[in-house]
Amino acid sequence: MSRQTKRNTPSRMANQRAKYDDDTIFSILDEALFCTISYAENNVPVSIPQSFVRIGNHVYLHGSVGSHFMRTITDGRTVCISVMLADELVIAKTAFHHSVNYRSVVIYAKGEVIEDDELKYEAFKELTEKMVPNSWDYLKPMNKKEMAKTTGIRFSLEEAGAKVRQGPPSHEEDEMDLPIWTGLIPIKPVRHAPIPDEHGVKVELPIHLKF
Repeated sequence: MSRQTKRNTPSRMANQRAKYDDDTIFSILDEALFCTISYAENNVPVSIPQSFVRIGNHVYLHGSVGSHFMRTITDGRTVCISVMLADELVIAKTAFHHSVNYRSVVIYAKGEVIEDDELKYEAFKELTEKMVPNSWDYLKPMNKKEMAKTTGIRFSLEEAGAKVRQGPPSHEEDEMDLPIWTGLIPIKPVRHAPIPDEHGVKVELPIHLKF
Protein backbone atom coordinates (compact mmCIF):
# COMPACT_ATOMS: atom_id res chain seq x y z
CA MET A 1 0.00 0.00 0.00
CA SER A 2 1.36 3.43 -0.97
CA ARG A 3 0.50 6.07 1.60
CA GLN A 4 2.08 8.98 -0.23
CA THR A 5 -0.24 11.67 -1.55
CA LYS A 6 0.21 15.24 -2.71
CA ARG A 7 -0.87 16.70 0.62
CA ASN A 8 1.42 14.53 2.77
CA THR A 9 4.50 15.14 0.62
CA PRO A 10 6.81 17.80 2.15
CA SER A 11 7.62 20.80 -0.02
CA ARG A 12 11.28 20.67 1.06
CA MET A 13 13.76 17.78 1.23
CA ALA A 14 11.08 15.18 0.53
CA ASN A 15 13.58 12.74 -0.96
CA GLN A 16 15.86 12.90 2.08
CA ARG A 17 13.40 13.09 4.96
CA ALA A 18 9.96 11.83 3.93
CA LYS A 19 9.18 8.20 4.73
CA TYR A 20 6.04 6.15 4.19
CA ASP A 21 6.99 2.67 5.40
CA ASP A 22 5.26 0.83 8.26
CA ASP A 23 8.37 0.50 10.41
CA THR A 24 9.06 4.24 10.52
CA ILE A 25 5.46 5.38 10.92
CA PHE A 26 4.48 2.72 13.45
CA SER A 27 7.57 3.24 15.62
CA ILE A 28 6.93 6.98 15.91
CA LEU A 29 3.23 6.53 16.70
CA ASP A 30 3.99 3.83 19.26
CA GLU A 31 6.51 6.00 21.10
CA ALA A 32 4.51 9.22 21.12
CA LEU A 33 1.92 9.65 23.86
CA PHE A 34 0.07 12.62 22.38
CA CYS A 35 -1.08 13.92 19.03
CA THR A 36 -2.74 17.10 17.78
CA ILE A 37 -5.97 16.86 15.79
CA SER A 38 -6.67 19.79 13.47
CA TYR A 39 -9.69 20.69 11.37
CA ALA A 40 -11.69 23.69 10.18
CA GLU A 41 -15.04 24.67 11.64
CA ASN A 42 -16.99 27.67 10.31
CA ASN A 43 -13.81 28.78 8.51
CA VAL A 44 -11.93 28.84 11.82
CA PRO A 45 -8.92 26.54 12.40
CA VAL A 46 -9.17 24.25 15.44
CA SER A 47 -6.36 22.15 16.96
CA ILE A 48 -6.90 19.84 19.94
CA PRO A 49 -4.20 17.82 21.74
CA GLN A 50 -5.22 14.25 22.55
CA SER A 51 -3.77 10.98 23.84
CA PHE A 52 -3.92 8.10 21.35
CA VAL A 53 -2.79 4.56 20.61
CA ARG A 54 -2.01 2.68 17.40
CA ILE A 55 -3.52 -0.76 16.81
CA GLY A 56 -2.66 -2.25 13.44
CA ASN A 57 -3.20 0.24 10.64
CA HIS A 58 -5.34 2.64 12.69
CA VAL A 59 -4.91 5.15 15.50
CA TYR A 60 -7.51 5.21 18.26
CA LEU A 61 -8.64 7.85 20.73
CA HIS A 62 -11.45 8.31 23.18
CA GLY A 63 -13.59 11.00 24.78
CA SER A 64 -16.94 11.73 26.36
CA VAL A 65 -20.06 10.82 24.36
CA GLY A 66 -21.28 14.37 25.05
CA SER A 67 -18.16 16.02 23.63
CA HIS A 68 -18.73 18.43 20.74
CA PHE A 69 -15.18 17.68 19.64
CA MET A 70 -15.88 13.93 19.43
CA ARG A 71 -19.03 14.50 17.40
CA THR A 72 -17.28 16.94 15.08
CA ILE A 73 -14.39 14.66 14.15
CA THR A 74 -16.77 11.84 13.25
CA ASP A 75 -19.16 13.84 11.05
CA GLY A 76 -17.45 12.81 7.82
CA ARG A 77 -14.89 15.57 7.50
CA THR A 78 -11.20 14.88 6.97
CA VAL A 79 -8.97 15.88 9.87
CA CYS A 80 -5.21 16.24 10.11
CA ILE A 81 -3.46 14.37 12.94
CA SER A 82 0.13 15.31 13.71
CA VAL A 83 2.73 13.79 16.03
CA MET A 84 6.28 14.96 16.72
CA LEU A 85 9.11 13.49 18.77
CA ALA A 86 11.99 15.92 19.36
CA ASP A 87 15.23 14.02 19.98
CA GLU A 88 18.06 16.57 19.95
CA LEU A 89 18.78 20.25 19.51
CA VAL A 90 21.24 20.62 16.65
CA ILE A 91 23.81 23.30 17.47
CA ALA A 92 25.72 24.77 14.55
CA LYS A 93 28.26 27.59 14.21
CA THR A 94 25.51 30.00 13.15
CA ALA A 95 21.92 30.41 14.25
CA PHE A 96 20.92 29.98 10.62
CA HIS A 97 22.04 26.34 10.70
CA HIS A 98 20.65 25.51 14.15
CA SER A 99 18.05 22.77 13.82
CA VAL A 100 16.29 19.92 15.61
CA ASN A 101 16.62 16.18 15.15
CA TYR A 102 13.04 14.97 15.13
CA ARG A 103 10.65 12.26 13.99
CA SER A 104 7.14 13.25 12.95
CA VAL A 105 4.00 11.79 11.41
CA VAL A 106 1.12 13.55 9.68
CA ILE A 107 -2.14 11.69 9.00
CA TYR A 108 -5.15 12.72 6.92
CA ALA A 109 -8.23 10.66 7.71
CA LYS A 110 -11.92 10.63 8.60
CA GLY A 111 -12.98 9.57 12.09
CA GLU A 112 -14.96 6.36 12.52
CA VAL A 113 -16.96 5.68 15.69
CA ILE A 114 -16.20 2.23 17.11
CA GLU A 115 -19.51 0.41 17.45
CA ASP A 116 -18.14 -3.04 18.26
CA ASP A 117 -17.90 -3.36 22.07
CA GLU A 118 -14.99 -5.82 21.98
CA LEU A 119 -12.91 -3.57 19.73
CA LYS A 120 -13.83 -0.55 21.85
CA TYR A 121 -12.77 -2.37 25.02
CA GLU A 122 -9.50 -3.47 23.40
CA ALA A 123 -8.76 0.10 22.29
CA PHE A 124 -9.28 1.42 25.83
CA LYS A 125 -7.05 -1.33 27.20
CA GLU A 126 -4.26 -0.65 24.69
CA LEU A 127 -4.40 3.09 25.32
CA THR A 128 -4.20 2.57 29.09
CA GLU A 129 -1.30 0.15 28.71
CA LYS A 130 0.53 2.62 26.47
CA MET A 131 0.16 5.49 28.91
CA VAL A 132 0.94 3.39 32.02
CA PRO A 133 2.46 0.02 31.01
CA ASN A 134 1.26 -3.11 32.83
CA SER A 135 -1.50 -1.23 34.67
CA TRP A 136 -4.72 -2.55 33.08
CA ASP A 137 -5.01 -5.74 35.17
CA TYR A 138 -4.04 -3.84 38.32
CA LEU A 139 -6.89 -1.35 38.00
CA LYS A 140 -10.55 -1.77 38.84
CA PRO A 141 -12.15 -3.25 35.67
CA MET A 142 -13.93 -0.84 33.34
CA ASN A 143 -17.68 -1.45 33.61
CA LYS A 144 -20.50 -1.18 31.07
CA LYS A 145 -21.66 2.20 32.41
CA GLU A 146 -18.20 3.68 31.91
CA MET A 147 -18.00 2.14 28.45
CA ALA A 148 -21.36 3.66 27.50
CA LYS A 149 -20.20 7.13 28.59
CA THR A 150 -17.09 6.98 26.41
CA THR A 151 -16.79 7.29 22.65
CA GLY A 152 -14.05 5.37 20.86
CA ILE A 153 -12.88 6.68 17.49
CA ARG A 154 -10.37 5.35 15.00
CA PHE A 155 -8.56 6.82 12.01
CA SER A 156 -6.97 4.90 9.16
CA LEU A 157 -3.25 5.26 8.46
CA GLU A 158 -3.86 4.88 4.73
CA GLU A 159 -2.77 8.47 4.14
CA ALA A 160 0.05 8.85 6.65
CA GLY A 161 3.56 10.14 6.09
CA ALA A 162 6.61 10.52 8.31
CA LYS A 163 9.33 13.14 8.17
CA VAL A 164 12.63 12.55 9.94
CA ARG A 165 15.71 14.66 10.54
CA GLN A 166 18.69 12.94 12.22
CA GLY A 167 22.36 13.82 12.15
CA PRO A 168 24.95 16.51 12.89
CA PRO A 169 24.68 20.23 12.14
CA SER A 170 25.42 21.70 8.73
CA HIS A 171 28.40 24.01 8.20
CA GLU A 172 29.52 26.41 5.51
CA GLU A 173 33.10 26.29 4.24
CA ASP A 174 33.97 29.72 5.65
CA GLU A 175 32.79 28.67 9.14
CA MET A 176 34.97 25.60 9.61
CA ASP A 177 37.81 27.36 11.48
CA LEU A 178 35.60 29.44 13.78
CA PRO A 179 36.16 28.52 17.50
CA ILE A 180 32.45 27.89 18.12
CA TRP A 181 31.16 24.71 19.76
CA THR A 182 28.90 22.53 17.63
CA GLY A 183 27.06 19.29 18.29
CA LEU A 184 23.84 17.83 19.67
CA ILE A 185 21.92 18.42 22.90
CA PRO A 186 19.60 15.45 23.72
CA ILE A 187 16.12 16.52 24.88
CA LYS A 188 14.22 13.23 25.17
CA PRO A 189 11.47 13.13 27.86
CA VAL A 190 11.99 11.08 31.02
CA ARG A 191 9.42 9.57 33.38
CA HIS A 192 10.15 10.48 36.99
CA ALA A 193 9.18 8.75 40.22
CA PRO A 194 5.38 8.75 40.86
CA ILE A 195 4.01 11.26 43.40
CA PRO A 196 1.13 9.83 45.47
CA ASP A 197 -2.01 11.75 46.41
CA GLU A 198 -3.71 11.49 49.83
CA HIS A 199 -5.05 8.04 48.96
CA GLY A 200 -1.93 6.78 47.22
CA VAL A 201 0.22 7.33 50.31
CA LYS A 202 -1.77 4.59 52.05
CA VAL A 203 -0.96 1.96 49.40
CA GLU A 204 2.38 0.42 48.50
CA LEU A 205 3.64 1.54 45.12
CA PRO A 206 2.93 -1.31 42.65
CA ILE A 207 5.83 -2.79 40.75
CA HIS A 208 4.62 -1.51 37.37
CA LEU A 209 5.02 2.08 38.62
CA LYS A 210 8.57 1.61 39.88
CA PHE A 211 10.67 3.12 37.11
